[in-house]
Amino acid sequence: MGRIFIRAVEAEGVNLTRHQVLAGLLVVTLLLAALVLSSVLWTAVFGVTVAYVLVPVVDWLEERGLSPTWASVLASVAGTVLLLVLFALLGFLAYRRRGAVIDFVTNLPDSVTLAGFGYSYVVETHAALDAATAWLSGLALEAATALPTLGLKVALFSFVVFGLLVGHEAVEAALLAAIPDDYHDVAHAFASRIKDTLWAIYVLQVATGVATFLLALPVFVLLGYDIPLTLAFVAGVLQFLPIVGPSVLLAALAIYQVVIGELLAAVLLVAIGGVVIAWVPDILVRPRLARSTGRLPGTLYLIGFVGGLLTVGPVGIIVGPLAVALVVEAVQMLQAEGP
Repeated sequence: MGRIFIRAVEAEGVNLTRHQVLAGLLVVTLLLAALVLSSVLWTAVFGVTVAYVLVPVVDWLEERGLSPTWASVLASVAGTVLLLVLFALLGFLAYRRRGAVIDFVTNLPDSVTLAGFGYSYVVETHAALDAATAWLSGLALEAATALPTLGLKVALFSFVVFGLLVGHEAVEAALLAAIPDDYHDVAHAFASRIKDTLWAIYVLQVATGVATFLLALPVFVLLGYDIPLTLAFVAGVLQFLPIVGPSVLLAALAIYQVVIGELLAAVLLVAIGGVVIAWVPDILVRPRLARSTGRLPGTLYLIGFVGGLLTVGPVGIIVGPLAVALVVEAVQMLQAEGP
């Protein structure tokens, strides 16, 4: 492959240094690997981003006497376990609360009448319920059939994280070696932007989600909901949705209360939950944590989040904002260069 690349370049009459040829070969091999490994590409990318965030953890463990290998083992195991615990909690709560979901569905009226300004419209709920049931059944079947593949991807994720953690210094040196010395400052600027963005996505969002859970739990208990723990957990997970966050859950619950005729409960939920659950974490928690990670405006973060999710699937919530952040960094560097 190397000879083919060099001959193709020489055929165009371009004289390249050995350094430039090796850098070009790196790009070509990366593209080839992405093509061949497309089925697990995003698993590997996710592992790379997690490893990037865990590097300070490895450094911290090494400062306390652990070898680089054992520090990398502990950090990669911790990252994998946290990921598995999150998904296990979601599955466990969904299984445990299946009865509450059934009660929720059965308590819905057959129709809802919307009236106002002298007009009324009757909304039948049967069609929506049938569609939701079919969708959930299909989702459960897909999840069951995907378990073997999911297990392999989790194993791959763990190996990617461990491999990058144990050799992150060598990887960094190799990448810098492929870049001319005059552009090392650009590489460091991009690396700093990647670190800040990933820190904001993982650490900041997780911390805000935990705070939301702790604030939401007493609210749902005081308002008399039967499954306060589940609702509080869902509210914390929804903090990963930019802009809207747990407001989606509050709106759905309020609409349900209105449909079944409990208008006062809906008003209390919006008034109390809207402040404590949806507003307080963004006002008190997020700004305190975002001082070192607030280099990406909320609007651009939303564009990256939604665009990445729609384009490449669930991993897009990570790589979408990351791609936008790199564009912002490139624009700022270009502006700094002047005309």
